[in-house]
Amino acid sequence: MTEPHTGAHEDEYRIARLRERLAGDDVAELGIQVEQRGGAVLLTGTVPTVGHRDEILLLARGELAGLTVRVDLEVACADAPDRWEELS
Repeated sequence: MTEPHTGAHEDEYRIARLRERLAGDDVAELGIQVEQRGGAVLLTGTVPTVGHRDEILLLARGELAGLTVRVDLEVACADAPDRWEELS
């Protein structure tokens, strides 16, 4: 006897698929956490560029369409300093 397919199982599958795609060659982002919290999916972590963040958001919207997605992705600032650092 098989279990009936429920929405919760499908949501878990979609979240796992997003994690796999984030770790894949196209994105190669292992620092993003994807968690289901209550009725929403939360994405947290730090990305190197705004473009990278946008790519992740596009991917998440496609994989998790119909689910509430909350995003807390920070963009790491890798710009050169604009002034000298004074050491004492």
